[in-house]
Amino acid sequence: MAAGTVPVSGREGWGGDRFGPSGGTGSAAIARRRRLADRALWSACGLALALVVAPVVWVLVEVVEKAVPGWRWSVLWTRSTGAGGGLSNAIVGTFAIMLGVGVLAGVVGLGAGIYLSEIARPNWRSAVLRGASEVLSGVPSIVLGYVGYEALVVGLHWGFSLLAGLIVLSVLVVPYVAKSTELALGQVPLAYREGGEALGMARTRVLRTVVLRSAVPGIATGIIIALAISVGETAPLIYTAFWSNGYPTGALLHQPVGYLTYATWSFYDDPSTAVRALAFDASLLIIVVVLALIGISRLVVRRAQRYSPERAQGAGHRRGQVGVD
Repeated sequence: MAAGTVPVSGREGWGGDRFGPSGGTGSAAIARRRRLADRALWSACGLALALVVAPVVWVLVEVVEKAVPGWRWSVLWTRSTGAGGGLSNAIVGTFAIMLGVGVLAGVVGLGAGIYLSEIARPNWRSAVLRGASEVLSGVPSIVLGYVGYEALVVGLHWGFSLLAGLIVLSVLVVPYVAKSTELALGQVPLAYREGGEALGMARTRVLRTVVLRSAVPGIATGIIIALAISVGETAPLIYTAFWSNGYPTGALLHQPVGYLTYATWSFYDDPSTAVRALAFDASLLIIVVVLALIGISRLVVRRAQRYSPERAQGAGHRRGQVGVD
């Protein structure tokens, strides 16, 4: 070896070839391609979001533009008539339907979710129940309405009634409540259940006082979503509850009920200007109710968040950091 020559090992030579000028250029090209792919992906996501949001915004703007200029506060306490009037009977009927659906769908959906998450074993029965729930959630609402008409209104001779409408709407939204309950209970850490049982608590008490309390945000969100869906449905109620210009009497059978979606659907094509204005007023009230339900769901989730597993784990992590410091 000549004097003054620095020996170069094979590893050093490989490292120089790998991370030298040619390697650096390759790494920069890869990073550039990744940035371009990332930007393209985010652009596609933004475009998809715009395609979803734009029709909703267009409908909302259209409703507000048509309803606000001619808005009359008297529609809130005046009953509907054949030539106009107000929407107080439809408002009361809508809240009666929401209350009934909240009770029926809430009880059945909550029980189904608890059964599938905490009681049912992973066998063919639970698989059939989950599959049936998913299939039921995909059935068109107008099909359920027609089945309710044939089975309840005509078959059982209930006539157009509140109970028939409540049952059909509850069947429509029960899968959403059951699925949200099952998912919320599944997110509760197993350590919560094991800790309760280690303290000598019965399984039912652990479920009632520990697991369900931790799953309140998800369960409440599912129920409120079900209520929002029931507020916006028309076809099932046309077949089962029909329409009434009077207030709900409390009778569950043989008594039609008014509701806001019928006013939107039926009054829109009426030749009378006053009646058409009620259609836009009803649409605006539906939007307000749905937004109020969304706000209530966020409030419930925020208040119940202190029982959530993520909040507890975050608090424990922060306490650990403070202890280390």
